[in-house]
Amino acid sequence: MDHIFKPGTTGATLLLLHGEGGDETDLTFIAPGIAPGAAVLSPRLGPLGAEAAEVAEDAAALAHWVEHGIEHYALDPTRVYALGYSDGANLASALLLLHPALLAGAILLRPKRVLEPKPLPKLRGIPVLVAGGEGDTTMPGGESEQVARLLSHVGADVDYAVADTGHELSPSDFAMCKKWLAQFAVPSAPRSSSPAGNLPDQV
Repeated sequence: MDHIFKPGTTGATLLLLHGEGGDETDLTFIAPGIAPGAAVLSPRLGPLGAEAAEVAEDAAALAHWVEHGIEHYALDPTRVYALGYSDGANLASALLLLHPALLAGAILLRPKRVLEPKPLPKLRGIPVLVAGGEGDTTMPGGESEQVARLLSHVGADVDYAVADTGHELSPSDFAMCKKWLAQFAVPSAPRSSSPAGNLPDQV
């Protein structure tokens, strides 16, 4: 799989998952600003499947590729954090639900609910930031919140926010990502007050 890898100095790795129609370069420019010193692993993704079974296949293929990348680049398998946008966020949520041991945490920017596996996994406090867009007209209202509620229901430590934009990303998204990642992907950074609000445990 075509990809970009940039080594880091902190032991953490950002797995960058771009949106539909993008490529592996789309999100790499934000990585140094939001997670200084983190390694970057950014694959070129194909179109995400339209049906839940296809999404599951895509997630399985990506999980296998990430595991190989962790071994090949000698990355810490306990400190891989996904940052996904749009379809990349949908794929990251599928990784959390279907391959819960793969990621230490995830940022999901403008996700929608693409699958609900049976049985549901137990995420046991895995930190997740979910951010919707207030004026997002590319999907039905409340989709990102539904993703957040599902992940909270299965045990993830979810922070949920709504950005004052549409589907596109803005500097406020990047600032929120930086503050959130500082709690987990930067060495010795303490868990502080959340950059977003927690959700109640309901779906």
